[in-house]
Amino acid sequence: MKGTEIGLGFQSDKHPVDYARLASKAEDYGFDVLSVFGDLMYQPPIFPLLEMARVTRRVRIGAACWNPYSMHPYEIAGQVAALDLASSGRAYLGLARGSWLGDVGISQRRPLAHLRDAAGLIRTLLSGSPDGYQGEVFQLAPGTRLAYPPHRPQVPLLIGTWGAQTAAMAGRIAQEVKIGGTANPAMVEVMRGRISPGADGANHLVDAPGIVVGAVTVVDDNGALARTRARTEVAMYLAVVAELDPTVDVPADLLARVKALLAQGRAADAGALIPDELLDLFAFSGTPEQVAVQARRLIDAGVSRVEFGTPHGLSEDLGVDLLGTRVLPLLGP
Repeated sequence: MKGTEIGLGFQSDKHPVDYARLASKAEDYGFDVLSVFGDLMYQPPIFPLLEMARVTRRVRIGAACWNPYSMHPYEIAGQVAALDLASSGRAYLGLARGSWLGDVGISQRRPLAHLRDAAGLIRTLLSGSPDGYQGEVFQLAPGTRLAYPPHRPQVPLLIGTWGAQTAAMAGRIAQEVKIGGTANPAMVEVMRGRISPGADGANHLVDAPGIVVGAVTVVDDNGALARTRARTEVAMYLAVVAELDPTVDVPADLLARVKALLAQGRAADAGALIPDELLDLFAFSGTPEQVAVQARRLIDAGVSRVEFGTPHGLSEDLGVDLLGTRVLPLLGP
């Protein structure tokens, strides 16, 4: 794996042929990782991931992320095992507590225990250990094992989080920590500091996890049009992620106006309120050259992976094409 990976993140709202086409061209362009989001009310990520596995041979693939509140870890273990088999050992396991689950009546108590136990139970099943797993939230009785051999006994773990406590836990057990919804280089050092207490106490069983940064991406030769589209996309997330970033001071009145317009279904008007300097902290947007400059700042800050998220461009195919042919070459070999 090279020093900094470049990946694409996809929303799960497409037809099978679309996933296959986009994944195939992404691999041909030289991207390293393809992720599928696990957002509420979209297609389960295993569906597009299996389509992507079928047409690729090199890229790593995984869900960013599976949610142990809405799916039991033994089910997640089975799905990641299936993906790892279908991809001949290229899967990664992404776990996060998720957002908006209150809309379907799911509470999210004890998130640290949920994520820790989910990872522990999944790893126990994949390893074939007969010892079981006894966690605070999830348990696996001794002797309970998968009824088939997984492709690999270990799959790399990614934890998605902004929080200090979860990041410290990830420092002990994960290979990657993803900060979703940001393009802010200052957050890299913040997250490194949050990971450090866990990594320092891990007895060197694993290296300190790499930091993955991903955000809405809109690239087009018409940079102004791309940034207008990005503003609309970012408006829906700004109220959530802006309050999680300690390096950014978003005026309370701006957030209030954005929220009010979103509540009225006026996403474009809400996005129009977002100034340029704020947009650049929460999205990759503009011409290919502008997007490459943003990504380079994150690479220089020490991320292990930059993930360009949906919608990629004014159309997804055009966005992937521009990222592959115009942005990727500017980021080095």
